[in-house]
Amino acid sequence: MAHQSLYRAYRPATFKDVIGQDQVVAPLEEQIASGKVGHAYLFAGSRGLGKTSIARIFARALKTDERDIVELDAASNNGVDEVRALNESVHTLPYNSERKVYILDEAHMLSKSAWNAFLKTLEEPPAHVVIILATTELEKVPETVRSRCQVFQFKKPTRAGLAKLVLGVGKKEGYVIEPAAADLIGMLGDGSYRDALSVLEKALASSTDKKLTREDAEKATGAPRHALVHGLVSALSEGNEANALSTIRTVSEQGIDMPLYLTLVLEYVRQVLLLRYAPELVKEIQEELGEDAYTEASNLAASKDSRLSHETLRTFLDAAGRMRFSPVPSLPLELAVLELARS
Repeated sequence: MAHQSLYRAYRPATFKDVIGQDQVVAPLEEQIASGKVGHAYLFAGSRGLGKTSIARIFARALKTDERDIVELDAASNNGVDEVRALNESVHTLPYNSERKVYILDEAHMLSKSAWNAFLKTLEEPPAHVVIILATTELEKVPETVRSRCQVFQFKKPTRAGLAKLVLGVGKKEGYVIEPAAADLIGMLGDGSYRDALSVLEKALASSTDKKLTREDAEKATGAPRHALVHGLVSALSEGNEANALSTIRTVSEQGIDMPLYLTLVLEYVRQVLLLRYAPELVKEIQEELGEDAYTEASNLAASKDSRLSHETLRTFLDAAGRMRFSPVPSLPLELAVLELARS
């Protein structure tokens, strides 16, 4: 049997399988139950949130035969000629269903002339037609189009939500995944179910014993080792600028993605401060970090001489804002260390 990627294998097949999009699923189910189905929908949200999957589920829930579900990619069919062909095809009756459902992905890629040619069909399609537009860039969809559609905004999953997904899929695949590893993969998923499962698949492929630790996930994904994150934060805690700058140099020499490294540093400082000021969060942070890293963070939080504070977070947040414009990726971090040394 041919290998199937995780994000395809675990793509939701029914509304019950959909995670974290209740604000979309509930109204669609209600419309089906009441028989008050619209003629045009616009699904908007960032990549990997399940827009086209839910469009297919909606079409099947309307008892639409697969032959009567037409999917088009606007990225490669974005001209006026393609839209005119679509306008003509909507008048063809369904093969074996009450409705024909048209799913137009990456709808924002349509040209201005294509949109103009599509407006009449979008406003008054034949009674047997339902049109679903999907886009990652709602602001590029003309207002004249949005006003003719029921617009549904898809939410990005939280990091905790992605970690839960990772743990669940890992269990179904027969793997034991440490919560700290799932948390890292959830962060690397960057608010996308599809991306999180792609990262998980890469990590699982490197496992030889059906187990996945934080260290395993770091190696498989190329994420910075926790030792480098702790090294910088520990140096900041001690006020040891030389060690801090040396750690940043090591990260740079190893070719590690600097924005990702900074994200992990910020998260670690945040966790240390939460352990210091919000001890009721100990259990959650322990799961996120794993036992060894949690012990290190607890020691930093308990240190009476620690120089870690809200100002540390603020300074490195400023560094994150400057990083995208810096010709030298490590420079904003080095500046942050020097600024903290003067404070």
